[in-house]
Amino acid sequence: MANSASGMAVNDECKLKFLELKAKRIYRFIVFRIQDQQVVIDKVGGPEESYDDFTASLPANECRYAVYDFDFTTDENCQKSKIFFIAWSPDTAKIRSKMVYASSKDRFKRELDGIQVELQATDPSEMSIDIIKSRAL
Repeated sequence: MANSASGMAVNDECKLKFLELKAKRIYRFIVFRIQDQQVVIDKVGGPEESYDDFTASLPANECRYAVYDFDFTTDENCQKSKIFFIAWSPDTAKIRSKMVYASSKDRFKRELDGIQVELQATDPSEMSIDIIKSRAL
């Protein structure tokens, strides 16, 4: 188990599942939560799940970290994929929770080697599919 400067540990399963998402592409997304001073897996989405399934898995008033494997086609008609790291911190979340997630984010993100795009969102409009597409290109 990795330990961070903020005192937050990262469960090894988080890194293993991320490596499987990155290398084997057997997951579309992974949602993480902080529980008992460590980052743990909250939900895993299979490759058949959509972006809507992913956004529906984020709680309306609790913070989460998530990675999403976004497939897209470039203007040159090339199939590509980018791995997004999303820091979900809704306005309605408790202040203490927002502070804990904010202070642990960079350390946790460093544990996940291969993140290509980072996004912070406080409401669903800040991580709409259109924003994801524009950040991927």
